[in-house]
This record gives sequence, C-alpha cells and structure tokens, in this order.
Amino acid sequence: MRKLSILALCLATLLLPSCSPRDFLTRRLAADLIAASDAFSAPQQLQLRTGLISNQGRLSPEYIQLQHRGWISAANAPCPAALAPPPCWDITLTPSGVDTFQSLIAPGDAEKPSFNIPAARRELVAITGIAKQGNVAHVEFTWRWVPLNEVGAVLYSGDVHYQSSASFRCYDDGWRVVERVSRPPESLDESLQNAEPAH
Repeated sequence: MRKLSILALCLATLLLPSCSPRDFLTRRLAADLIAASDAFSAPQQLQLRTGLISNQGRLSPEYIQLQHRGWISAANAPCPAALAPPPCWDITLTPSGVDTFQSLIAPGDAEKPSFNIPAARRELVAITGIAKQGNVAHVEFTWRWVPLNEVGAVLYSGDVHYQSSASFRCYDDGWRVVERVSRPPESLDESLQNAEPAH
C-alpha cells in the first residue's frame, strides 16, 4: 500500500509541471487575454473629412457633436455627381477646431482633406460569465470607452458600459482568444463593433 502511495505521489509530481496557468480559463485569465488582444486594444479612430461631404455624413453623430462643440462649421454647397442627392455641405475647421485638432493630427496629414485621430480606447470592466464545453469557451464581458483626448471626451462617454462576448479555444499551450472566425459565432472584433449598452 505504501509503495502505491509513493508511486501516486511521484506521478502527481511529474504531471504538475505540465500544467500552466493558461490551462485553466479563469475570469482573470479571460480578462487578461481579452485586454491584450489586437481587436480590443486597438484605439478607436475618428476619421474627419473636411471639404464637401454628403448630408448623410454631416448628420452622423460625430459631425453633429463636433459642430455643436464649435470645432467645425458646415456651409450648404452644390453637390457634385458623386455625392448626390443634395444637400451637400462644405465642412471646415473653425479656429477653435484648428487649435483642438492641431496637436492630434499626424504631421503629414495636416493638409489632407481627410485625417484620422485616435479618440478613445476600450477598458475591460468585468467578465460576466464563462461557458466552457471541451476545448472551446464563450466569455461574456462588459467594457467602456476611455477618451484619449478632448475630442474623445466629447464623442465617447466613459459612463456607458457595453456588453460583448468572445470565443476562446484551448490549444496545446493554453487558452487563446479567437480573433478571426470564418463562421458564426462572432469574432471578438465583430462583437465589439456590435456591442450594445449593458443594462
């Protein structure tokens, strides 16, 4: 009996080093993997186009907020064939807008009619559930926007929490977020883009 106990202890000791913290999908590991993923950590870019834009573009929430803040102005303008149907708008940065955007625009983009600026990043608030089946798992979580600058603070409220989900798969080296999928369920990137405010 004693030899059997010693043998069991030796086998357990040999097997322990083969387990790593990534072998068990805990809420903490899921949070770390989601937060480190490319889709989650990519900053939200604001694409601002000056010059002629369609009425649909001018009525987007971003343009309405920027105009309300006094950073852009919109003057009615004739529509070229590519932007029909009317009305069209000539968008320009106001002096206040130039001051605000100047330090946010990449040096080579200042003279371009369209430029991107990083506006916000995602912050994981909580893992709300994990459903595992074999070597796959479905993880639900809440997150919020964290503005990166004054423009981001106007466009992205940090007070609203969003609910998304991510698929995970267990490989030989542990669990990983499935960032790209060719069939349902949604990838993490799709889930983040389709996020609904959490209740």
